[in-house]
Amino acid sequence: MLGGVETRSVSPVFVGRADELAVLTDALTRAAGREPQAMLIGGEAGVGKTRLTEEFLCEADRRGAVVAVGGCVEIGAEGLPFAPFSTALRTLHRLLPEELATAAAGQEDELARILPELGDTPRGPHDEESTARLFELTARMLERLAAERTVVLVLEDLHWADTSTRHLLSYLFRTLVSGRLVIVATYRADDVHRRHPLRPLLAELDRLRTVQRIELSRFNRAEVRRQLAGILAAQPDEEFVDSVFDRSDGNAFFVEELVASRASGCRTGLTESLRDLLLVRVEVLPDETQSLVRIVAEGGSTVEYPLLRAVAGLSEDELIEALRAAVGANILLATPDGDGYRFRHSLVREAVSDDLLPGERARVNRRYAEAMEADGSLVRAEERAIRLASYWYQANDPAKALPAVLAASVAARRRHAYSEQLRLLERGMDLWDSAPEEVREALRPADYTEVYPPCGCDPATTALQRLDLLAEATVAARYGGERDRALKITKTALRLLEDDRDPLRAAWFWTERSRLIAGLGRGDGWEEIARAQDLVRGLPPSQVHAEVLVRAASWGMLHKPGPGNLAAAERAVEYARMVGAEETELNARITVGALLTDSGDAPGGLAEMRAVGERAAALGLTMLAGRAHINLTSQLESLGRSREAVELAEQGVELVRRSRLLDSEAWVCGNMAESLYSLGRWDEAAEAARRTLLVGQSAAPRGSASVRLAHLALARGELTEAAHRLAAAHTHFGTHETQPQHRIPLYRLAIGLAASESRIADVRTEMSAAAAYGFPLGQHRYAWPLLLAAASAEADARGLPAAEDGRDAALTVLRTAARSLATPVPVWAAHAEYVRAELLRAEARDTLADWVAVEKAVRPLERPYLLARACHRLAEALLAAGDRDPAAALLREAYATAERIGARRLREDLALLAQRARLPLTAADPAAGPAVPETDPVEALGLTSRERDVLRLVAAGSTNRKIAEELFISPKTASVHVSNILSKLGVTGRGEAAALAHRLRLFAAPSPVSPRPEAARRGV
Repeated sequence: MLGGVETRSVSPVFVGRADELAVLTDALTRAAGREPQAMLIGGEAGVGKTRLTEEFLCEADRRGAVVAVGGCVEIGAEGLPFAPFSTALRTLHRLLPEELATAAAGQEDELARILPELGDTPRGPHDEESTARLFELTARMLERLAAERTVVLVLEDLHWADTSTRHLLSYLFRTLVSGRLVIVATYRADDVHRRHPLRPLLAELDRLRTVQRIELSRFNRAEVRRQLAGILAAQPDEEFVDSVFDRSDGNAFFVEELVASRASGCRTGLTESLRDLLLVRVEVLPDETQSLVRIVAEGGSTVEYPLLRAVAGLSEDELIEALRAAVGANILLATPDGDGYRFRHSLVREAVSDDLLPGERARVNRRYAEAMEADGSLVRAEERAIRLASYWYQANDPAKALPAVLAASVAARRRHAYSEQLRLLERGMDLWDSAPEEVREALRPADYTEVYPPCGCDPATTALQRLDLLAEATVAARYGGERDRALKITKTALRLLEDDRDPLRAAWFWTERSRLIAGLGRGDGWEEIARAQDLVRGLPPSQVHAEVLVRAASWGMLHKPGPGNLAAAERAVEYARMVGAEETELNARITVGALLTDSGDAPGGLAEMRAVGERAAALGLTMLAGRAHINLTSQLESLGRSREAVELAEQGVELVRRSRLLDSEAWVCGNMAESLYSLGRWDEAAEAARRTLLVGQSAAPRGSASVRLAHLALARGELTEAAHRLAAAHTHFGTHETQPQHRIPLYRLAIGLAASESRIADVRTEMSAAAAYGFPLGQHRYAWPLLLAAASAEADARGLPAAEDGRDAALTVLRTAARSLATPVPVWAAHAEYVRAELLRAEARDTLADWVAVEKAVRPLERPYLLARACHRLAEALLAAGDRDPAAALLREAYATAERIGARRLREDLALLAQRARLPLTAADPAAGPAVPETDPVEALGLTSRERDVLRLVAAGSTNRKIAEELFISPKTASVHVSNILSKLGVTGRGEAAALAHRLRLFAAPSPVSPRPEAARRGV
């Protein structure tokens, strides 16, 4: 018996790994400069990851860093949610109690899901943003905690990590931007097979430039020799070095075990099997110690001393003696906090566990489960449910395992660990048929479920059904980001419901399928909503019925606007009130408010949404309050009340940001960006749009943000950037996007890009496609800017040879579309006036009166960019009429606006027009000479006589060879002239030069702009 004698098998000398340690200490240095560091350490089991980490932590401690270590826990297949983070944060809570309390201030309830010491874990809210919200709070807490001190967080054994831990680690690695923080994660590379869940995370992190990955290789012979010398405290003979090196193959842990095995009395010190090598040192221990070691092996990564005492069946003296022998043999170690025991290396635990007989394993797990049921204080509260479920499951007792597994799923849900909840629910469904009927009948929905509405039954007295578990699993999968899995679960449920007539439950699952199919981009979800509507039609009011109606009305509002949606939404409100489902009622009322506004009752609609927002905020339903802000700001922008929309959006951002509703924040920021663009606050608009991309979790708000940034780039003349953002928007929205609020702006952008590049044929193609798609009720806010872009492109292309064919048909399409659109408020009436004037300009029939009317309609709107464009056209008309002074004032006003907001293309057009007319753009413009109306506009641009001739032919679409033939010069000379022209005009290509020439009417194009303000205005 070894008693208290310790077998030394670990070298006191740190062997090798100097380069790897240098990388880690360098990260520590950079972190001290407030640059967060992310490190991954990989290597096969036993290669020395832990020893390297320990040496690094010693250095970190020497430098005054605060160190916290947490290990992933292997408990069955599902893992313990957030285990390494909870352990590490618990250490930080102990070391820095006041600092951590300050860092978590105001968010203790949410953060308690990861660190229970902060308070009780709330029951809700649960939604698709819950996990992201928790992750964001955790990241910000760590940044605040590491603001004034270096914090080192080590997460060990990532190969055992639960899904929630992997997702949180990925989030932190991607989003931490400040603080003196080092996060180090270790994993067994040999365990990460092709289908291992860690493999995708490693691939993702490899793509992040901020993550450094260290792969540890085995020791070479010289390093093994140094390791042996350290263990033996003497130089080993070369024959022994060769023997150990050959058998261990340079694995540091196996080197230690081979030495320890020989010291423990194994005849040769070497066995044929490495597994036998790990077991042989256990088998030389006393019988009671061997039995205890087997019990510890089944308890998990760490077993608490009180739990071990309850399970071992030994007196306390016997237990301590057995533990002393196991610790002395270097098989077990006391945990750092001193309240439990773990194996020195997980390889030994796995070998001991694998050596248990099936009946022996079940018996040990039963003893653990019974001990925990008898005394719940034996383990930490946050671990109790999941460990009890695992023990009963491994004990092969379905009657006990089923309720324990379901209770563990509830605990996982409360921690927003939805992936773990899903795995537990799936395990519960596997156990369902094996559990005795009396056990199943004793289970109640009120204890284990919350997503499916009661619909007339009492959850406290009605027996739990398998369909209840399928409903919970569907939502858990959706919240956990596993939408494909959720879709399969709904299919299973609906197949079961074919034999079990329950239309309400079937309607609920069809509604879930609608949401999932739309979210996956595999359709618009209407077919599934229609199935749900058919199922509830004629049934008494219920919460499911109300939710189906809300979903149908909301879908219609976004995809197929029409009067029927308002009736469905109002009926949903009525049904929800009847059954007392206030949250559903409030959701429906937001839809009612938006639809009322779209139908013309703006005061009523806005008042309804404001009332809902206030009530939702009072009830703590922040997501609903956020939705009210999203719809309110959107409707205010539609009404031309952009300044009011921005003010409300700022309040909304503050509201949802406090609760970390990331998608809601993204939508509000996106709406704010749109209104800021309208107000000419373009830098702020870009910032809001980029914020949307940063915080948005789902595709739609990110797609909308890309659209906003594309509009800005287009208006600023950044065509490459605009094209890039447009492509990104298409990617975000996917191929199945049918919402007019998304599709119509995409058409508008495509038209704007094509027009900027003088691709008039593409302008017409996109316009025809948009007209074929249609402009449903309430979509005039998107349609009028599109028509204006297309009409302006047609007017600018007048005179281009490529534009003549098909012009009449294109203008007919535009006029037909314009006649179908509403102008309920001044902003859209002004757009209609502008479109009418541009269509006349496209036919050279516009008059000065037309542009006076446009400027008059636009000026009161607080739309600086739109006004600057209108002033440009009016100034052009005034100059044609010979009225130079008012034209000069308008040009200066428009130029100042373009300069201020950064509208580069408009600014250039204004400068060229002023240069042609020799008008100053500022009070003292040295480039502007005295008024010389007769000056040739081509000469005013600095072009020579020959360049004039070349530009005229370029504008007519001639190639360099054609130009050379026409002017009797060589093609090379023609090419040089073209290059000089592009440089002088400040354009990048022949198409832009041609478009500019036609836009400025540099050559003989019929441009009878009437000088008579009283000229008759022509209708569209």
